[in-house]
Amino acid sequence: MLNTKVVELLNQQVNKEFYSAYLYLDFSNYYYDNGLEGFGNWYRVQAQEERDHAMLFIQYLQNNGEKVILDAIEKPAVALENAKSILSEGLKHEQYVTSLIHNIYDAAYSVKDFRTMQFLDWFVKEQGEEETNADNLIKKYELFGDDPKSLYMLDNELGGRVYSAPSLVL
Repeated sequence: MLNTKVVELLNQQVNKEFYSAYLYLDFSNYYYDNGLEGFGNWYRVQAQEERDHAMLFIQYLQNNGEKVILDAIEKPAVALENAKSILSEGLKHEQYVTSLIHNIYDAAYSVKDFRTMQFLDWFVKEQGEEETNADNLIKKYELFGDDPKSLYMLDNELGGRVYSAPSLVL
């Protein structure tokens, strides 16, 4: 059996990951509504990844005989002001998720729950990639976003992103 506090944090993370998917769908809808379908696609794929992250946490809890507790998912409260501000909000959100993963890792470490720490290793690495991707997207937008032709090219590039399910073996 897993430590009670670790289980509580893992269950909270399930809901945080579903919230992340919901948030990124909101971002995606903004971009689609404003004619930036490539950006919309990028965040739709991001939402799929977050949903699958939640499912990995669920599977981990179930594999360890723990009850999964699903809470209500809050409506995203991020103001969707413009294309660039959404990118910045995306990076801030990824940094927040990283802090959540680190918090769970710390709780697992404190009770010598090496199994959970090993499970979380993949997420630690994934969050590094997520933050880098979000930061790179902001940098690209800053380089090209004010020029309509360059923005069109960047939007086309982002439209080519395809979903790839995580390859974490539990």
